[in-house]
Amino acid sequence: MSLQNTRLTALGQHVGTSTTIHAWVTHLRSSGKVAFAVLRDGGGVCQAVFVKSQVSVEVWERYQKLTLETAVAITGEVRAEPRAPGGFEIGVSDLAVVGESPVDYPIQPKEHGVDFLLDRRHLWLRSPKQRAIFVVRNEIEQSIHDFFYQRGFLRCDTPILTAAIGERSGLFETQYFEEGVAYLAQTGQLYGEAAAAAFGLIYTFGPTFRAEKSKTRRHLTEFWMIEPEMAWYDQDDNMALQEEFISFLVQRVLERCGEALTVLERDTAKLSAIKAPFTRVSYTDAVDVLQKKGSAIEWGQDLGAEDEALLMADHHGPVFVMNYPKEAKAFYMKENPADPRTVLCSDCLAPEGYGEIIGGSQREDDLDRLVARIKHEGLPMESYDWYIELRKYGTFTHSGFGLGLERTVAWICGLQHIREASLFPRMMYRLKP
Repeated sequence: MSLQNTRLTALGQHVGTSTTIHAWVTHLRSSGKVAFAVLRDGGGVCQAVFVKSQVSVEVWERYQKLTLETAVAITGEVRAEPRAPGGFEIGVSDLAVVGESPVDYPIQPKEHGVDFLLDRRHLWLRSPKQRAIFVVRNEIEQSIHDFFYQRGFLRCDTPILTAAIGERSGLFETQYFEEGVAYLAQTGQLYGEAAAAAFGLIYTFGPTFRAEKSKTRRHLTEFWMIEPEMAWYDQDDNMALQEEFISFLVQRVLERCGEALTVLERDTAKLSAIKAPFTRVSYTDAVDVLQKKGSAIEWGQDLGAEDEALLMADHHGPVFVMNYPKEAKAFYMKENPADPRTVLCSDCLAPEGYGEIIGGSQREDDLDRLVARIKHEGLPMESYDWYIELRKYGTFTHSGFGLGLERTVAWICGLQHIREASLFPRMMYRLKP
């Protein structure tokens, strides 16, 4: 049986008529003979107006017992009211309590500590800011699919359980029947390369896992990655696609998520300035700049968060840092012909202190060099036999990159910590709720 429910986002279609809504109470106030309840249904908000002389005694008494987060069904006439939350209000004729909420609802209209809120993440999600974050995340995810679909990419879903690793960071292990140890995937890239050899242009989009013992504001142990792989793309083609991709995502959010960005108090002028092409600097030049700014970094070391922030202090848009030392990067990156100490790779750093959001590279397509790197890293050759065969049977120039979804959401939303960009964040010290 239909509940004949009207979504709050559709109230404009019902002005002047009576309708029923199902929602939760977020605020209550009364002036004696007139009372108000602000309601949300997950999509929008509105104000319900109770006039004591126009409702039954039973409805008025039910209102007096309402508390924060009570689930209600309200019937009444819809009116346009620019001063009301959501721009509409309902002149109530009937009220039914669907689900009571005790007066001790944990999250009250006051300041709460982060740990308190994370322990109650299942309830914290009901707040306006959290909804705004996930409106933006939803738009970014849809934009990702639209971007690649429009350019002829095929989406490929790669394994989460794997015997082969792609990065040097920590691994989550599990016993896989009689096959020995399996790992939760750090990346879908290696499988993406096989798909690129079959289908040309592909992308993967799924969860990845890294057991790094990190407590920074930029790290999660479970996060989502977008990883395109492109046959016949070199380093320059790869970076050009990344520039186009990031610009597309930012512009889509600006076009479609204005209300959410307002709730988040995001400075949209900074986002409006994000346009291709992005600044490009070599790793070697970056180290020189950092040393002149007082950093203790030495050539050969990877850039840390402090170094990235120091480097980006002079930039208002994303920056590519290119061609890192071979020893600082993964085995699959192509050796730089112009400087064999380095590899053809780039990290895309976001402005405003958000650091790396994309890591990409041209992949090593030379069979002998790839085998030598795998051996040098001490990786088990038997786990990579299939990967090596990609170079044995029709090797080809190809490139790819990985964009961290939560880092990108955090940057575009202007969040202080990546944890709010994940529905239920998994960090080194947090596994629940």
